[in-house]
Amino acid sequence: MRQILLDTETTGFDPHNGDRIIEIGAVEMKERRLTQNNYHQYIFPERSVPQDAIDVHGITDDFLKDKPLFSEIVDEFMAYIKGAELIIHNAPFDVGFINNELALLPNNKWGKIEDHCTITDSLKLARKAYPGQRNSLDALCKRLYIDNSNRTLHGALLDSEILADVYLSMTGGQTALMLQNQPSAQKSNHSTQTIKITKRAPLKIIYANAQEQEAHQQKLSELTKASGKNLNW
Repeated sequence: MRQILLDTETTGFDPHNGDRIIEIGAVEMKERRLTQNNYHQYIFPERSVPQDAIDVHGITDDFLKDKPLFSEIVDEFMAYIKGAELIIHNAPFDVGFINNELALLPNNKWGKIEDHCTITDSLKLARKAYPGQRNSLDALCKRLYIDNSNRTLHGALLDSEILADVYLSMTGGQTALMLQNQPSAQKSNHSTQTIKITKRAPLKIIYANAQEQEAHQQKLSELTKASGKNLNW
């Protein structure tokens, strides 16, 4: 199935109190590989952006004043996500905002987003995998050794890209990001040949000395402290 990692930025926390979407970012993944068929759109919210929201994402009224309305981009957006599995961190928040935007349309031909996509909440997956621990994107990046050093402010597209790393690590450890420009069905032009090994020298076994074993245990202690898990390898 075609999967899309999606995130939004908004003017606040509650669409029922007049908060609106100001940014949508999404990245497409097929067969656990990013396709580079991304979607990114800023949206004029028809209201001002509070300062506390600006402090989170850095998106100002002045920046948004010439951006399109949601009604102007809805058909393109819905066509992009139609039929996909949407993977969203804390999905009820973003789905609630998108459905609110759809409901505000003068002629809503799309209904709700659930009518066109399946929804997977990656926060629920994280809570199941790491019960009782913090499972924000930042916390998961630290736990899974994912570099999010570029994330000084929240941004919908950047957060979607980070979520792709997190989701792949949580669901099998295969990120495949280095292979994103090579389609899975791509054929190699190189010829192949079989090499038959008739003789092989026995492998030499080298055992760690006491100093090396002590260094290994010290490194395990550091990793255990950083990851919060008991490591014994």
